[in-house]
Amino acid sequence: GLLSVIQRLKGSPEQELRIVLLGLDNAGKTTLLKRLASEEVSTVTPTQGFNIKSIHSHGFKLNVWDIGGQRSIRPYWRKYLGSTDLLIYVIDSADQKRFEETGQELAELTEEESLTGVPLLVFANKQDLVTAAPTAEIAEGLSLHTYRDREWQIQACSALSGEGVQDGMSWISSQIMNRKK
Repeated sequence: GLLSVIQRLKGSPEQELRIVLLGLDNAGKTTLLKRLASEEVSTVTPTQGFNIKSIHSHGFKLNVWDIGGQRSIRPYWRKYLGSTDLLIYVIDSADQKRFEETGQELAELTEEESLTGVPLLVFANKQDLVTAAPTAEIAEGLSLHTYRDREWQIQACSALSGEGVQDGMSWISSQIMNRKK
């Protein structure tokens, strides 16, 4: 699980990674964060502000900032972007009415100077729902193919069941290892 990913990412004893977890409200960010921290995911309440989870393992510290996605909170996202090592953007794959809105938010984020060159992992969440759009359709709608200034990956997942989450974490591991070289 996450422990093995962290072990692969492990570097010097003081090494920390700062990961910012963003997406519209109800996309599943907090459920994903709880899944990564091996916590119970059956009861999750909407994030009012932000959650921070630090996961320690073998001298490695992974700091994940989960920031609420309500429209009133989104203008504050930019205040949390400094020193970000990786951006995780979560999309509710079953909420196709909001694809345009989430695409605009993501496009604005990737234009932020503090995120220049920062790898992007898009979790296409809620793939366990029958109304979920496939990742290829989501990637096309988000114009991910136009992102030439960074590595990016879209990963189908269900934060509730955990399916696909470790695949995304493996991609994160490969990105961090590549950056160390």
